[in-house]
Amino acid sequence: MGVDKIPFDRDEVWVGRDLGGHEYEIVPELITKYVDGTGDKNPWYRGASPLGYALAPVLSLYWAVYVTHDWYLPNVFGNLHARQEWESFAPFKVGELVRTRATVVDRYEKRDREYVVAEVLTVGMDGRLLARSRTHQSFLLADRRGEGFAVDRSREKAPGRVFTVGERGGEPLATEPRRIDEAMCLAFSGPHVNYHTSREKARELGFPEIVVQGMLSVCHVAEMMTKRFGLGFYYGGRLDVRLVNVLWCNEISAAHGLIVERRAEGKRTRAEVEVWCEKADGTKTVVGSASALEL
Repeated sequence: MGVDKIPFDRDEVWVGRDLGGHEYEIVPELITKYVDGTGDKNPWYRGASPLGYALAPVLSLYWAVYVTHDWYLPNVFGNLHARQEWESFAPFKVGELVRTRATVVDRYEKRDREYVVAEVLTVGMDGRLLARSRTHQSFLLADRRGEGFAVDRSREKAPGRVFTVGERGGEPLATEPRRIDEAMCLAFSGPHVNYHTSREKARELGFPEIVVQGMLSVCHVAEMMTKRFGLGFYYGGRLDVRLVNVLWCNEISAAHGLIVERRAEGKRTRAEVEVWCEKADGTKTVVGSASALEL
């Protein structure tokens, strides 16, 4: 079989499909966009880090997986970010040039949805692996246009969407509660018009209100972990979280965590953290785990 011959249609989404790569300079404007979109004002991003230079946020390239939608399935009505995995292997400087490469690495069905998983590798220009992420996006199996909202506000109150976390005991972590307003949504998910920035687009895709991009809550978890563990989250930090309820524009949200275990890792210890994000009324929007080295 020739190099250019593949047993798939060109527009098919298959495991192993290469989604291409890009080079990005981590310019100060990118950091400003991140700070404006998340509210994370860590002084390390401006130059006061222990390494002597400004460090990009661990999830500063949260948007890289969405540069192309070639991994999306045709029915985007009601599509949602379902799960996020992230591993950080080394920090990179503000001003550094990095490369990304994206690949479809999994596709599966669960209940009434089909899931596609896109992996993004980020490397330095010297070839060092800096980060690896896996984004699970869910798509409705049947096109339900004309049947009302795909997801409405009442869903999060259903018994099956109530999640019990934070009861194991341990050292508590948290970010301050923030109202995620339209300006933050535009900074984080813009400048393009989409269902994370426009009510009209949100309604076209089956939602009653602007859907706060799931990555924003994931970034708040990363903020919490960076604040507590510093370089120990940059070197070997991990996240694995499920996005279980929608955060709507103008709602208040905060990240929380509990250090539930410590285990040896070489000369260091790794802290295992139960993490979640919740609204002002206690509704959980993200649940999962994270870990970092204690340096």
